[in-house]
Amino acid sequence: MNSIPNSAGFNLTGGKIGVLVLHGFTGSPVSIAPWANYLNTLGYTVSAPCLPGHGSSWQQMNKTTWQDWYKAAEQELLELQKNCDRVFIAGFSMGGALALRLCQIRSSEVEGLLLLNPSIHDRRLFLKLTPFLKHFISSVKKGPTDIAAPNPIKHAYHRTPLKAFDSLRKLWQIVERDLYLIDLPIMVAYSINDHAVDPENSMTVIDNIFSVDIREVIFENSYHNVAIDYDCEQLNAESKLFIQDVLSGELKRGSDFNETDLVDAEFDSIVSGLSLDESSPTTYLDELDGIYEVERFKPPNPHRFILNKNQRLSLVGLTSSLVYLLAYNLTDFEVLGLWPVVIGVSASVANLIWDTARKDDDYEDGATL
Repeated sequence: MNSIPNSAGFNLTGGKIGVLVLHGFTGSPVSIAPWANYLNTLGYTVSAPCLPGHGSSWQQMNKTTWQDWYKAAEQELLELQKNCDRVFIAGFSMGGALALRLCQIRSSEVEGLLLLNPSIHDRRLFLKLTPFLKHFISSVKKGPTDIAAPNPIKHAYHRTPLKAFDSLRKLWQIVERDLYLIDLPIMVAYSINDHAVDPENSMTVIDNIFSVDIREVIFENSYHNVAIDYDCEQLNAESKLFIQDVLSGELKRGSDFNETDLVDAEFDSIVSGLSLDESSPTTYLDELDGIYEVERFKPPNPHRFILNKNQRLSLVGLTSSLVYLLAYNLTDFEVLGLWPVVIGVSASVANLIWDTARKDDDYEDGATL
């Protein structure tokens, strides 16, 4: 069953420059079709696949994982390379995470990377329950589509499949961990009013990749899905300019890591350890290190903590009281009310405090002044 009209993937024939365009989580090629079509009008060959589990039903998507989505995207990249000399990858939302992963693995085969509101993490604490909830709840309802323009076309599911979402979270972890592998020219475009993906995702990408040529684009009038929102023309114009600048050589592959600086630093390190006085086998810095090593504070090795008889009895009493309290609240067990809990906890805590405090005095039992 296909619940999203016109959601099939498509290929648009063009010249020897290819662009792979990847849609987002629970979405379909409908969401990036205007972007892909525009790139094709520039003469580029464009591939916009419908990723496994998408464009059909959320139930079907729950049977897929991020490895399935990645494999499909990688296959489309390989097919594009057969007919194109140079290839770019463009990714929207989750498609941005897949695009980053493709470039982390196949960096040498890609000319440049275009990211639109990429998703690579979600810091909300309640999402940590997803691995547990997915076994009991198949899906949860999504909010309204995150598009500022009125009457948006249907392009995504109205529910979020939890098993698939948990798999997406695993993809995020890998992509964020390996951001340092990205050294391609990159355009990171994001909406400041995105209600689906926190713009902090884009900042994380910008701050952690090693590319020297990073073009940052900001949309002020659109929400999450810019390609079918108010700023679609700005997206098209910036994409055109970025690809042209990469092709012309104005934007180049490279990283902030300077190999020459590393060689210079290693040379300085070696020279600083040399001494012109052959009678002295060490340098002044070596002597300082030796003094520091001798005089630095060495923490004592702590003894293993062992409970005495009174402390063990107190812990048994405290545990028994808590078990009684649990049984009192969860069952009809009401023999003596809550008094055993009050007495047991008070006596156990008091005994622990008294016994622990006695450890610091200098008196033995029965000793006198």
